[in-house]
Amino acid sequence: MSMKSLPTCLLVAGFLISASSVLADGKEPPVPVRTVAPEYPAYQQRAGVSGLVTVRCTIDTHGDVVGTEVVKVSDPAFERPAIAALQKWKFKPGTLDGVAIATKAIIPVKFVAAN
Repeated sequence: MSMKSLPTCLLVAGFLISASSVLADGKEPPVPVRTVAPEYPAYQQRAGVSGLVTVRCTIDTHGDVVGTEVVKVSDPAFERPAIAALQKWKFKPGTLDGVAIATKAIIPVKFVAAN
C-alpha cells in the first residue's frame, strides 16, 4: 500500500476555551505545548472511514488534560483513541493574574481518511 493511500489523522489545533476564561480581565487561556496524534482504528482505516470526536475536558494547573467527557462522536470506534491521545497532551496552563488555574476546554479530534 502506498503512503498516498493511507488515511491520516488530524488533530484540530484550535480548541474552544470556556467564554469566561477568554473575556475576563487578567485571564489567559491554556496553550498546547505538546500534542499527540491518536491511533487510527484499524477497521476504520482500512475502510477509509473519517470521523470526529468532540471532547470536553479540564486542563489542570499543571497543564494536564483531566476529566474528559465525549460531547459528540461520529463513530464510537474513534472515542477511545481520541481520549487516550488527549490525555497525553501537555499545555502551558491557563492563568488568572499570573497564577495557574484549571480551565475548561472543548477539543475536537478529527480522523481524516486519505482519498
